[in-house]
Amino acid sequence: MGVFNWWKGADETESGQLDKAKWNLLESESQLEEIIKHSGERIQIIFKNSTSCGISGMVKRSFEANFPLRSEQAELHLIHVQYNRGLSNAIAQQFGVRHESPQLLVIKNGNVVKHASHGGINNISVEDYL
Repeated sequence: MGVFNWWKGADETESGQLDKAKWNLLESESQLEEIIKHSGERIQIIFKNSTSCGISGMVKRSFEANFPLRSEQAELHLIHVQYNRGLSNAIAQQFGVRHESPQLLVIKNGNVVKHASHGGINNISVEDYL
């Protein structure tokens, strides 16, 4: 695998890191529409990740290690902001939440019910929003 693919995060799927937390890569506005639609059935979580930021990586790993829910309770979506800045801005506009990275958004019934950035991400109890 080349350095570019590693930097973009393609290696996460191959290493199994995505499988641990069952991340879905978020790369299009049509996927965002589906996330909003499915948020009426179970909570949807979007994690805005910066592959060039060490803090973002540390927060993501900590979130994964402490994630308390099963896949049938919540869907996890990962967006790499460097490669999807337009989509990241669309998310900010859709939900009225200023773009930050790292950032976590908990979506239920089409609305953001909780969001945080940086160290505040690991203070969110996602199970409170079931």
